[in-house]
Amino acid sequence: MPRVVVTDGLRSYGAAHREVIPSVGHRQSKYLNNRAENSHQPTRQRERAMKGFRSVGGAQRFLSAFSGISPHFRPRRHLIPASDYRAEMTVRFAIWDQATGRPAAA
Repeated sequence: MPRVVVTDGLRSYGAAHREVIPSVGHRQSKYLNNRAENSHQPTRQRERAMKGFRSVGGAQRFLSAFSGISPHFRPRRHLIPASDYRAEMTVRFAIWDQATGRPAAA
């Protein structure tokens, strides 16, 4: 059982808290909840990516494959000069074309 429940300022949280767990302290603040919100960030990113899918299973299948492929096309641009980035992306797309059997772009 938690010692304190932290929520933002929404009024309904107080009413629900009094009904569900009145023995636990309740603190309402816009700023105290930041740790919980930030820990949910990866989950929120996955939710945002799922919006275009018909089912959770379909989204999970796609995202599990996509999570391995996507870093291949994101070489952390902010760490390298533009000319090196372009050269790196040319190499990565050539590798991708070879792996997928697509003819190389002209």
